[in-house]
Amino acid sequence: MTEPENPRRAALIQRIQAETGIDEDMIFQLVHAFYGRVRQDPLIGPVFAARISDWEPHLQRMCEFWSSVMLMSGRYHGAPMPKHAALPIDAPHFDRWLELFTATAHEVCPPAAAERFVERARLIARSLEMGVANSQGVFLDRTGRFHRTGSAPE
Repeated sequence: MTEPENPRRAALIQRIQAETGIDEDMIFQLVHAFYGRVRQDPLIGPVFAARISDWEPHLQRMCEFWSSVMLMSGRYHGAPMPKHAALPIDAPHFDRWLELFTATAHEVCPPAAAERFVERARLIARSLEMGVANSQGVFLDRTGRFHRTGSAPE
């Protein structure tokens, strides 16, 4: 037997959808358009290509992730930090990811939705960058950026 949905949560989701138009279809469109760009990008594309051979499961998982983030659907069950901690990425990779995501969100989504997605993406990128740095023994303050050994600091 499933528990009834929390009425406050349901009202919040309805408000988000009314204010932004975000729904599962918009998430699907954004995720697929964004990863189409990622795959072509000379900086972050190779990081993904080295790890993903079958894109459909990844795209589905990313739709679940963004559904959980934006609509509190609870569809995503994963731990993104451990997957990112071992990647050969640093500040320029996060900047490029956010740049591509922002451009795609503004192309695919109405303005209110794009701004909500980008706001969340910035928080996610920052959190992941801090986690990746931490996994390498580097502790960032609120404004610090992570640069792997051998890459130029900003």
